[in-house]
Amino acid sequence: MSTTAKSIFSDLMRHAGVEIGGRRPWDVQVHDERLYGRLLTYGTLGFGESYMDGWWDAEALDQFVFKLLDFGIYDHLKPDVGLALSYLRGRFFNPQRVKLTEVAEKHYDIGNDLYEAMLDKRLIYSCGYWKGVQTLDQAQEQKLDLICRKAGLQPGMRVLDIGSGWGGFLRFAAERYGIEGVGITISKEQAAYAEAHRGGLPVETRLMDYMALEGQFDRVISIGMFEHVGYKNYRTYFGKVRSLLAPGGLFLLHTIGNNFSATHGDPWSEKYIFPNGLLPSAKQIAAAAERLFVMEDWHNFGADYDRTLLAWWANFDAAWPRLRERYGERFYRMWRFYLLVFAAMFRARNIQLWQIVYSPEGVPGGYDSIR
Repeated sequence: MSTTAKSIFSDLMRHAGVEIGGRRPWDVQVHDERLYGRLLTYGTLGFGESYMDGWWDAEALDQFVFKLLDFGIYDHLKPDVGLALSYLRGRFFNPQRVKLTEVAEKHYDIGNDLYEAMLDKRLIYSCGYWKGVQTLDQAQEQKLDLICRKAGLQPGMRVLDIGSGWGGFLRFAAERYGIEGVGITISKEQAAYAEAHRGGLPVETRLMDYMALEGQFDRVISIGMFEHVGYKNYRTYFGKVRSLLAPGGLFLLHTIGNNFSATHGDPWSEKYIFPNGLLPSAKQIAAAAERLFVMEDWHNFGADYDRTLLAWWANFDAAWPRLRERYGERFYRMWRFYLLVFAAMFRARNIQLWQIVYSPEGVPGGYDSIR
């Protein structure tokens, strides 16, 4: 089997412009021949785990993965064990609700020291907007301001941030636009950090499920949270947002998007990075919002996530000497794989980044798109 598997993958690599044992930065170096059988049996799960185990390397990991994606590697792969299990879990269960806090416990709560080292000064863990700027701090500040302008924030407005992270957006909006804000998160570490860094601003962060929230808000913002909602809950999510939004308000959804409708995520990412994560398609989002909202604006700047992820990787790699003792070498390889593979996926335009603006009944006279 290993000989057959090696032949299959060697042929695929060659067609993708990658040489096994080659000298170019994107060529792959195989350290354990068991790799090929593992790939054939476990697909992307085996791909990621074998990298974590040190069975293979690529100097420019993002370039290597981009070559595979640009070639269309998924069109040449057969169903595997990891994919089958992921499909069954997504089809017959609702893990995003049953295991609501799992992603917080296994990802967002692993250590604020890691995120402080990797992210910008406001700890914004979503795509930056790089139009005309050069640094990560600039790109994230520009993205936050873009959201504020798209939402038409005005002094005194009451703003809800669903999935508010470490509180960076609400602090920015309160400082620059004079709003009052409520953020909700299921991450204990994020909530504690956000509350400790309020700085006297009229914002608060609550540790809670968005479905349990009540009240009315002039604006609802959700940045990088919808990827954790799950396709079985999209309609319920939009209905809940609709109930929280005051008449004449606006809702801005910032989410990674898939090019096709799926009912499960990637097996490796589900297991090691974002438990129960699932990227929505444009079709799924549109269906979930139907008869609840008017879609006023849809903005795709997914190519900017490539640059954002590379900036996060550079920060993480530079900080690794002081993080190594706590997290260990296997974590380093896992995190490198995560950041650089996702960068390659955005570069190949396999996945997107959307900002969508909704109104309950339509903006009178029309909505002016802002870029």
